[in-house]
Amino acid sequence: MSTTRKKPRKPSVKASAKKNPQISIVDTAAPTVATNADFVARREAAVPRGVASAAPIYAKYAENAELWDVESNRYIDFVGGIGVLNTGHRHPKVVEAAKLQEDHYTHTSFQVVPYGPYIELAEKLNELAPGDAPKKTLLVTTGAEAVENAVKIARAATGRPGVIAFTGGYHGRTLLTLGMTGKISPYKKDVGPFPSDIFRAPFPSVRDGITVEDALTGLQNLFLTDAQPERIAAIIIEPVLGEGGYTPVPFEMMQALRDICDQHGILLIADEVQAGFGRTGTWFAIEHSGVVPDLITVAKSMAGGYPLAGVIGRADLMDAVIPGGLGGTYGGNPVACAAALAAIEAIKEEGLLARSTSMGAHLKARFAEIGARTAPFRMWDIRGLGAMVAVEFVTDFGSAKPDADLTKRVIAHALRRGLLLLSCGLHGNTVRVMVPLTASDEIVEEGLAIFEAALAEAVAEEQH
Repeated sequence: MSTTRKKPRKPSVKASAKKNPQISIVDTAAPTVATNADFVARREAAVPRGVASAAPIYAKYAENAELWDVESNRYIDFVGGIGVLNTGHRHPKVVEAAKLQEDHYTHTSFQVVPYGPYIELAEKLNELAPGDAPKKTLLVTTGAEAVENAVKIARAATGRPGVIAFTGGYHGRTLLTLGMTGKISPYKKDVGPFPSDIFRAPFPSVRDGITVEDALTGLQNLFLTDAQPERIAAIIIEPVLGEGGYTPVPFEMMQALRDICDQHGILLIADEVQAGFGRTGTWFAIEHSGVVPDLITVAKSMAGGYPLAGVIGRADLMDAVIPGGLGGTYGGNPVACAAALAAIEAIKEEGLLARSTSMGAHLKARFAEIGARTAPFRMWDIRGLGAMVAVEFVTDFGSAKPDADLTKRVIAHALRRGLLLLSCGLHGNTVRVMVPLTASDEIVEEGLAIFEAALAEAVAEEQH
């Protein structure tokens, strides 16, 4: 594995801090504080508890796949802002493009005075999306907003109200998207009721003994019992489950969904918010299956860390909503559009699609070695597409009982040793890897060494 990313030029104090993390890094974005504990106290007083954070540290500086907290402690980042940083923290091309745009204008609202970066990015996304049909793109701000607009477009285009989603799928935290999200805690707990005309089909799961045939039978039964096909506007699915456990949709399942949608006049929405822009080795994860969706929702790594999302779809479908029916004050912010154009160019120039494929193969091989050596019969599954990789922990192979406690301990020990990790899955027993595709071989190996040490420590605790 290798990367061609060049180091950006930085002020000397930051360059020195990178070599010696004990040197203070000037942070112009926040008041100077002495410790993480200072921020913890202020946070508890100012921020609602519902906004949870995985790590009790506060960022001061980050570059590529490394991050320093306010106490100048260094961390290797295997989280990437939850899949937002495929091109790494502060990619020089992304930062430069954003700064250049800021010198012209930062906001006009595309609904008032439109601008070129929005159109240029829409053209680029239309070009990248799979399928030969003419396409158009709507730009918004968040992934949930993209999903909601995809549903609006599907309903307008079909004249139907219903939406089918899948067990374990994650589509956002707004009330409409929570109706589609297939996981109660922590997202849906205590905040219902949710909108009507949203139905849930089973997702094929080796763990739960649900085959592709079982899942498709469940969908057909749903058509017979609750979701009349003629009233369904869209089926939405993540080509790789995100919060649900980094489980790829079997290709035959995706192909069958395409056939079912065509049979009943239903639109197929691929939610690529987390899997898109190179994370799986292709621009969009659905490309692995050969299936062309009608609509694609995008966000996260599209803009290299800037808040931007969108819906890409067939032009005839995208034009179904009347003028004024789509948009939003901040949608397609020009600075974020400029950053996205630069991030897309970086993915192309630096060969990050191929990098994702090779990195993913390496990660899987190394996790298998680590599991066999350090925690035999505890890694029940190592899975993913490209560098969208996850490790699932169990108490033992015989029962395959999910082990969320071990997972939590591994993440806690990894943090203490300087590695940022995040869990996922319905049972909270899966560690997912979202390390920037620009990370060097040395950084990836350092992170894996920390992971193994943390795993060994977490397993040893059980013996005391």
